[in-house]
Amino acid sequence: MKKSSAIRYFAYTVCFLLGLSSLLAAAKPAVQGIPDTLVLKKIPKRPRNAITGSLFALETAGMTGKERQTKALDELLHGNVPDFLRKLRPVRLPYSTPQGETITALIWVMPDYVAIGSDKNFLRIPLTFPSAVSVAKAFDCVLPTRKMVDAIYEQSTCHLEPDPLPPGPTMRSSEYYLKHREMIRAQRQQAGCALGELVSGHKKDVVLTNRLNRKPGRIAIYGWHEKNGEPIQPLSTVHGKDYADYSHGLRLIYKTVWINGKPRSLLDVLQNPRLGPVLTYEGFIAKLLKVLRLR
Repeated sequence: MKKSSAIRYFAYTVCFLLGLSSLLAAAKPAVQGIPDTLVLKKIPKRPRNAITGSLFALETAGMTGKERQTKALDELLHGNVPDFLRKLRPVRLPYSTPQGETITALIWVMPDYVAIGSDKNFLRIPLTFPSAVSVAKAFDCVLPTRKMVDAIYEQSTCHLEPDPLPPGPTMRSSEYYLKHREMIRAQRQQAGCALGELVSGHKKDVVLTNRLNRKPGRIAIYGWHEKNGEPIQPLSTVHGKDYADYSHGLRLIYKTVWINGKPRSLLDVLQNPRLGPVLTYEGFIAKLLKVLRLR
């Protein structure tokens, strides 16, 4: 072999090995023990004959709020959920304790709000507090806190703008749900946001808070962030637990949180006075299991 050919062969070999090394490194989790991706396996497989989001809106157009919630729960618990919502996105929340200790939490969140239908035709469905808790439990998830909602917005790769509709009784109708879906769709297309991308700004979140201990029988909502990062909806418990309107969304958080690389129960961490501040502005959330039992 000529000297020049040998040099080229050696160079090609080195490039190949370096490229292979990079690919193998990328395939490993960033932190040992933490998965690269997380799929919600507790959501049943979507039935072949499941209705689309548009059809759900049409079929529930004349229903009462209670009837619509019953229908929505039936669809969701039987797996009529778009595939893209089953693949959760990681969000990190760093926190420095008063003693100078750094604690980092890694949570896994739905890329968008809970919806009924397929990837091609889905409808984000506002849920009452009892319905939201039922869906979260069935799917091995928990509702977010305000701090989580803020972190999700900050780390989203797709930011949409709040687009309120005129207030009134129709806020709770399927017609409004469908109309708001089309407004969000137009924004997403204009922004070039891919399906499954972490998206925020288009709904208010149903959240957990200590206020639910002081005001049982209510639903807590927060968010709808503007482009400057400020929410137009401060934390509110003005509505009863059975209230839901077009502006509300349920963003599910996986039940396991990684604290400094170690898995912990998210519910346990939220109730822990030392670790709770990593996930909530309120220090920790007391009597959380009682709140989730809706007593």
